[in-house]
Amino acid sequence: MSFRLDGKVAIVTGGGRGIGKAIAKRFAEAGANVVIASRKMESLEAAVKECAGLPGKVDAVQCHVGRADQLQSLVEEAEKLFGPIDILVNNSATNIGQGPALEVSDEALLKTMEVNVLSVHRLIRLLVPKMIARGTGGSIINLASIAGMRPQPGGLTYSFTKAGLIMMTRIWAIEFGKHKVRVNAICPGLIQTDFSEYFWKSEEHMARLKATQPLPYLGQPEEIAGAALFLASDESSYVTGTTMVIDGGATAK
Repeated sequence: MSFRLDGKVAIVTGGGRGIGKAIAKRFAEAGANVVIASRKMESLEAAVKECAGLPGKVDAVQCHVGRADQLQSLVEEAEKLFGPIDILVNNSATNIGQGPALEVSDEALLKTMEVNVLSVHRLIRLLVPKMIARGTGGSIINLASIAGMRPQPGGLTYSFTKAGLIMMTRIWAIEFGKHKVRVNAICPGLIQTDFSEYFWKSEEHMARLKATQPLPYLGQPEEIAGAALFLASDESSYVTGTTMVIDGGATAK
């Protein structure tokens, strides 16, 4: 076995930037053909250009993951481009409704659930039956967060949905294991992306991180991509239902 993905086809949501782009690039370097998806075509096209010349091909499909019809189209377009899907990385997320819990609106909670949880559930229902029917198995990788393992101050909606995604990952792993479909979650700590700039641009937050985190520096998207490659590859053939924490040791204390 090796960390190669030759002949495999992957979908990576939120693949236009940050962690999603880093994962797509690592997969293509390992030989997989990858479809990246997000709402913004401009960032997707830039990511495709960045991945040009790699062993695997990277193509883009514009998709709002909160909309069921667009998820259906994403799967159909990905299959037309490269064939049956072997790997699904659910990376798209939103983090609205920051602030005191009593100020979180119904709309913010529902929107966060739609993007962070319901989109994953919908893609699972679209893809896993096909993986089971082919009999060759598959790998599902859900990007959760350490905020789903311990409360994120002022982050009711985000922590709640990421905790739910962790539990759903375990349930899916139990149900799909007999079909050789593995389901795992990655829980990053603070990673330097546009998505998390609210935190790493805060001098107070960064000072606290450097003073308390065992690895006193800001994580990079590539440090998550390596774990995703492991979980997508045959090297993790006996790994399912796990939550892989990559946080510089932040939760060790």
